Amino acid sequence: MKPVDTLSTTIGPSVARTRPKRRFSPIRRRILTVNIFALAIVVAGILYLGEYRENLIRAELTNLRTQAEMFSAALGEGAVGGHTPVDQELVRDTANRIVRRMVESTDTRARLFHLSGQIVADSRDLLHAGRNVEVEVLAAPNEPSGLARAVFEGLDRFVNQLPGQHRYEQYGEKEHQHARHYPEVMRALNGLQAESVRTLTGTRLTLSVAVPVQRYKQILGAVLVSKSSRDIDEAMYEVRLDIIQIFIVTLGISLFLSLYLAGTIAKPILRLSAAADRIRGSLNRQHSLPDLKARDDEIGDLTLALRDMTDALWNRMDAIERFAADVSHEIKNPLTSLKSAVETAARVTDPEQQRKLLSIVQNDVERLDRLISDISDASRLDAELSRAELSDVDLGRMLETLVDVHQSTAGDAAAPEIVIELTGNDVYTVPGMEDRLVQVFRNLIINAITFSPSNGQITINLRHSTSPEFGKQVVATVSDEGPGIPEGKEDAIFQRFYTERPESEDFGKHSGLGLSISKQIVEAHNGTITAGNRLSSSGEILGAQFNVQLPSAEK
Repeated sequence: MKPVDTLSTTIGPSVARTRPKRRFSPIRRRILTVNIFALAIVVAGILYLGEYRENLIRAELTNLRTQAEMFSAALGEGAVGGHTPVDQELVRDTANRIVRRMVESTDTRARLFHLSGQIVADSRDLLHAGRNVEVEVLAAPNEPSGLARAVFEGLDRFVNQLPGQHRYEQYGEKEHQHARHYPEVMRALNGLQAESVRTLTGTRLTLSVAVPVQRYKQILGAVLVSKSSRDIDEAMYEVRLDIIQIFIVTLGISLFLSLYLAGTIAKPILRLSAAADRIRGSLNRQHSLPDLKARDDEIGDLTLALRDMTDALWNRMDAIERFAADVSHEIKNPLTSLKSAVETAARVTDPEQQRKLLSIVQNDVERLDRLISDISDASRLDAELSRAELSDVDLGRMLETLVDVHQSTAGDAAAPEIVIELTGNDVYTVPGMEDRLVQVFRNLIINAITFSPSNGQITINLRHSTSPEFGKQVVATVSDEGPGIPEGKEDAIFQRFYTERPESEDFGKHSGLGLSISKQIVEAHNGTITAGNRLSSSGEILGAQFNVQLPSAEK
């Protein structure tokens, strides 16, 4: 049978769970999409150029009106026959020649209608050999066409279908034209100038202006000057082409800047992700997160936070390893003593010796029970502190209750007296977990009672303190009259399983976790706990003193 690799069985699934390699960063894709989409919307709106086109149409109608007035004046002077104002009449041949001559240098179309509504002359008709020949103006042979034009026309058609868009009447020319087919001509025959815009084909328009033809203020007919929107469409095309060129340049710049921006965001994040995978899969500290603090931005801050978090996790793992080693060592001592006592008891026959050995066994069992209880409390303390909700705790009232309990349960008449010193009617309220703070001060009081001489005094002082660094604080001081703390051990007494007990106390009565747990609780409340000695003016040690500093609930 193949041996089982316990290490790979334990950590294999976690190490094997790696993120897939991305060929293209989603952040880079989103940045590019947002920038290009926003730019495309702006350009699409600009390409529509609806107001610009309307201005061109109005300008073209103004030009047509000027031309129509000139045509009307020329026809009124040169195409009217008759000797008196009463018998004035439009001369058809003369009118045709004048109309043809006037539009030769333009791309406009001119039509002359009689007062009766009949058409008299059309610049697209040539009278030759008694037959009418129609002249149709064709598009210039070099007129541009292609994809850009098709796209622009498609955009115009799409916009024209949107609600609220102005739609022009479709132009339709009858075989036998009459003034009634053109409302603007009918208004001109009534003495008014009129204009009209109609749809010719697709997005192409035809613009027309009608003015009356008069001689001696007598209306003889109306001239209709019309023109297609080809020049307008070409102007729109040129402007749009310029916009497209600007768009292409802007798009290139936007793509470059987007890729640069995405690179400054996505690339370091991918580096952090890859480094995190390496750290998670490694069994030692050979891998670390990249140092990006020089960026001086949010990603640099994120890198520092992740590095601090990684260091904190490594420190926590070190603490767990040290705690496991300390627990193993502390449990091994009573177990060794217990094993020795049991083995010896099996060999001795003296009842007195057996009673002594059984007493040792009982003490070792009690010591083991005490150790296991304190170790269990210390191991679950972190999880409990991280989940608990804080509430306002009145330290003054809590300490008064603790003192009353100790004084009432003290069976020894020579037990130390506990005195509480409060300043006036001040309220000493801190945010925290009351049961855990009770545990802290109970440990400090029991520790002071242990080292205090008979009929000694333990003093608990409460006061407020304010500093720029910590703000408003509540400081609790527990002082005794014992031998004090050995020099250089002010910090060591808060280490796990550290014991420095009086000679009169039985060995193994304490686990050495009380002060360590107290420090853990205080620091979880964003406070500090320190130890030192009270000294006289001559430098003599008067006793030990513990200071607990906690944030005040009062702002």
